[in-house]
Order: sequence, then C-alpha cells, then structure tokens
Amino acid sequence: EPLWTIPKSGVRFRDITPLLQNPESFRFGIDRLYQRYQNTELDGLVALDARGFLFGSTLAYLLGVPLIPVRKTGKLPAETVSTDYQLEYGLNSLEMHVDALDEATRVVIIDDLIATGGTMCAAVELISQLGGETIECAVIIELVDLDGRAKLSPVPLYSLVSFHEDEA
Repeated sequence: EPLWTIPKSGVRFRDITPLLQNPESFRFGIDRLYQRYQNTELDGLVALDARGFLFGSTLAYLLGVPLIPVRKTGKLPAETVSTDYQLEYGLNSLEMHVDALDEATRVVIIDDLIATGGTMCAAVELISQLGGETIECAVIIELVDLDGRAKLSPVPLYSLVSFHEDEA
C-alpha cells in the first residue's frame, strides 16, 4: 500500500514505489487499465511527466497505440505548445510537441495520482489546443478530498484506488 511521504514542507504525498516494487501489484494495475481500454477507440495514450510514463509506456505498448509524453517546460526537443497551471504547492507549466496529435485525435491521459487536478486539467488543455479529444483520464491513486475529479468535469476520471485525507 502506498505510504504518506513529505518531500515538500507542509505537503503530503502518496508514495507509489511499493506498487512498482511488487511485480504482482504492478501487473494487476496495468491489467485493470488494459481491460478498461482494450476495446476503446484510441489514437494515443498521453502520459504525464514523470510517473505517468511508468504506467503509460507499458499500457500504450499493450494497447498498440502511440505514447504521447507531456513534460515539464524545457524537457521536449521539438516545437511545443504549453500551458501554465496551479499546483497544491505552487505554479508550474506543461508542454507537448505540436505534432503530437492531429485534430480529432482521441486519447486517454494517464498519471500515477490525481490530487487537486491541476496537472490533469493542464494536460486536457494542451490536448484541446491541438484539436484532440480527451475521452478519459486515468490514475492509479485518487486523493478524493482534494476534489480533482470535479475540476476535470466533464472529462471522466477512472481511478484504481481512492484515498481520503485521514486514511493511512
């Protein structure tokens, strides 16, 4: 089970490394995501920097769709589109290559966790800027009390595990 950690003063995070270190648990999570999307008409899988890459690359491979990375500013080599967003602990920005998708490209966004929804909403905005369609967002862990799901609406959110603030 993921544990609370505090890498930034005053902000609690869920640690997914126990899931990554347990092959059976990792396989279970990937299998659940694969089963959810295997019959969905997808043109690509958008993975968020950086822990979304861990799940997104495996899932994109299994689904036979391109992996589209969304990265923090300055990490992508070609021309990009970008957007700024508010985090629980500050301001940040994300980028995507301008040629990452075409108009009407249907994608699912994947990340390890959703808290306030800022990162996920920024990714939806990038996809929209390029004319793509986000059909769903998927995460391993949802921190329910931070209300990220509501901020994503009308884009649906699928989470494998949900936690409330007071749960250990």
